[in-house]
Amino acid sequence: MRAYLYVALGAVVGACLRFFVSRFAAKHLSADLPYGTLIINVTGSLILGFFLIWTTERVFADVRWRWLIAIGFCGGYTTFSSFAYESIALLEQAQYWMFAANVLLSNVLSLAACMGGMALARKL
Repeated sequence: MRAYLYVALGAVVGACLRFFVSRFAAKHLSADLPYGTLIINVTGSLILGFFLIWTTERVFADVRWRWLIAIGFCGGYTTFSSFAYESIALLEQAQYWMFAANVLLSNVLSLAACMGGMALARKL
């Protein structure tokens, strides 16, 4: 039962931060591309890549930290479903270049961020 509490606590924090970042991006960046979702998924990938390598190869953290950060926080923070919806919405609006840019940027940058986080954890 304690595992669920760790996951829930992390998810609440992750979801609240996701909401804040989405609103901040919508207010301060162009609305042409869903920048909020892009920022969230890239930073979430960086955090998850760093955290999992750091806690499994470097410091061997207690499993409760995985429940809290990897499953709870990153699960509540990142958003593949929003990415999918926003991408299809761009496609339906015949914004083909923006659709392609969103799909390409989201995937390439998220994968690169995850790799960067993993590499950083291994260097520290």
